[in-house]
Amino acid sequence: MVIKKIKHPTVEERVARGKGCREKTPLSSHAGWAPAPDRPDPVALLEEQNLTRDSDLVPVRHGRMLASPFTFYRGAAKVMAADLKDTPRAGLSVQLCGDAHLSNFGLFASPERNLLFGLNDFDETLPGPFEYDVMRMSASFTIAARNNAFTKKESREATLTAVKAYREAMTEFSQMRNLDIWYARLSEDLLKTMEEGTASQNGKAAKESRKVEKVLRKSVAKARTRDSLQALSKLAELVDGKYQIVSQPPIVIPVRELEDAYGMSGDEVQQAIREQLRSYRATLPDDRRVLLERFEVIDAARKVVGVGSVGTRSFIVLLQGRDQQDPLFLQIKEATRSVLEDHLPKSKFSQPGERVVQGQRMLQAASDIFLGWTRGVQDNRYLYWRQLRDMKGSAAVEAMRPAGMVLYAQACGWALARAHARSGDSLAIAAYLGKSGKFDLSITDFSERYADQNDKDYQAFADAIKAGRLEAVEGV
Repeated sequence: MVIKKIKHPTVEERVARGKGCREKTPLSSHAGWAPAPDRPDPVALLEEQNLTRDSDLVPVRHGRMLASPFTFYRGAAKVMAADLKDTPRAGLSVQLCGDAHLSNFGLFASPERNLLFGLNDFDETLPGPFEYDVMRMSASFTIAARNNAFTKKESREATLTAVKAYREAMTEFSQMRNLDIWYARLSEDLLKTMEEGTASQNGKAAKESRKVEKVLRKSVAKARTRDSLQALSKLAELVDGKYQIVSQPPIVIPVRELEDAYGMSGDEVQQAIREQLRSYRATLPDDRRVLLERFEVIDAARKVVGVGSVGTRSFIVLLQGRDQQDPLFLQIKEATRSVLEDHLPKSKFSQPGERVVQGQRMLQAASDIFLGWTRGVQDNRYLYWRQLRDMKGSAAVEAMRPAGMVLYAQACGWALARAHARSGDSLAIAAYLGKSGKFDLSITDFSERYADQNDKDYQAFADAIKAGRLEAVEGV
């Protein structure tokens, strides 16, 4: 057994390391981005991903990405990963989300049933340069703002706010004790902060803040209703005295209708899920395992989710506890190699499902009690498990106005910094970022340039569909 030697540099050494990184990678070096001369064809990268996806769902994925340059960006993490590999790096690593665009932040419940805000998608998580997540997040604000027809000034303000919030939050975390960083979280107290800010404003600013506050309150209230009982009313129906998942093809297809799918009949798929459940239970802590064993499988279905992940294997499983009013919906999602593994060292976890779960546990302030993983029935297929709905809530980005997006940018920047501070060296990162706005301006410049490139990539994608190179089904 190899014993890992843990180094404990002093505060002064960690700060000096961060400042020293500026000599190799100046803050201004993140500006002026341009695509590499040998940049790969973005459409070809998407086609490469499609090879391992369910062929009947690939057109659905394309249709969702075709909706706008913003939805294209959401599904093009692999494209951006190829671009980020050529960008300057300070040499300060963290556990990356890997796909930290603004729609991958949201509300979720802690085990104590408190609503928290933070990152909520970890399919691409991997250790790597902290800049990658900041760039993915900041560019998403520029692209989303343009999609919402913001002015150039308004788009720039939202992007600058996100980066500034990250930098200032990292400075705060660098001054905290280790345990205080670990316990830090953004909760519903955000509402109180907004109310205080609104009280000090006048005129148009106060009116806009009140609108944002009203939307946020609705989002919080809606998230609190999203649980397995609510999912039961939306996704299942009573048939001969027993609940079963309602067929809504192609989005939801019960396993009883998946004849010959994946080379198995519907009954074989359901039996495989039951066997998988037993393997999955073994990855849970003992107390969670005992709790899960009090539920029995009732039904299962394939369920399409997201944008970029459409076409990967995804199922929902309905379980029942003491009676029919004690349901539990679990979601099973396929885990593949992170898109970042094409350009960064491979994950230390041989099972991609474990990579996702361990990354989520590191980055989130509190994680789903039913997070676990298994190997799929078929070769080279890996899965992770979680609750389908656990008071989860997401922002309606396409409906945001400038004031709302600025507030949201503050929350996302803070949440990303907190996630990075848990796994990385907050002192070194804060020292590198400094107290001026040089980093903010450089990353905002990158974001504007990358948004221009994203528009070109989206057009190339749309042209490929028009030419018949790719097939798309819209509105699904």
